Amino acid sequence: MRRVLAILSVGAVALAGCGDDGSASTGAGSIRVFAAASLTDAFADVAAAFETANPGSSVALAFAGSSSLREQVLAGAPADVLASASESDMARVVAAGEVEAPEVFATNRPQIVVPAGNPAGISGLDDFADGDLLVGLCAEEVPCGDVGRRVLEAAGVTPSPDTEEPDARALLTKVAAGELDVGLVYVTDVASAGDRVEGIDVPADIDVLATYTIGALAGAGNPGLASAFVEFVVSDDGQAILAEHGFEGP
Repeated sequence: MRRVLAILSVGAVALAGCGDDGSASTGAGSIRVFAAASLTDAFADVAAAFETANPGSSVALAFAGSSSLREQVLAGAPADVLASASESDMARVVAAGEVEAPEVFATNRPQIVVPAGNPAGISGLDDFADGDLLVGLCAEEVPCGDVGRRVLEAAGVTPSPDTEEPDARALLTKVAAGELDVGLVYVTDVASAGDRVEGIDVPADIDVLATYTIGALAGAGNPGLASAFVEFVVSDDGQAILAEHGFEGP
């Protein structure tokens, strides 16, 4: 009798485990996604499409500069997925054992941004060295700051920034409000601001891109759903949404 009960007990545990796996595979439950600030609009649409494709699922999004997200993850902040605009920041998370195998899912081009009407008459990258202008860059430690400085270095321009913002959206907000004459963000940021700003393309011979990677975190509370979200982002459906927001493929 004891042997029968032991077998039944093991069977019950196995069935319970199958039930847990089944719920994860059907997309039920909730996850928290940490994502780079430049993904704000795109990931809002990605999350909505994912929830529609996975009834019973819920995606909470938290946006910040990639370096800030890295530090939050390494400090143990509760999250299931990390989507970073910085390969170096993701590499540090991988080295800490928090992500096993991140995937590249998008690239993004830098673009000069000016307030609507371009009141300061900005014409190109040389204006970033003009001390008479109000110039904005992202902080050097965040991806848009690193990308922006690499663009300016390639153009032979030493910038004279009046402010260094914590992420691309913070910089975009100041330009849109007319607090700055010019900034360097991404094409996706300029597109998101509509007619509040104007974009000026970086010369085609300066081929500097931001590369985005994504991975499920080792401490994910819902690893099945976290992996499903990552798979959705890199799928044709996820890529189509990203393309609509101006992101390019990996």
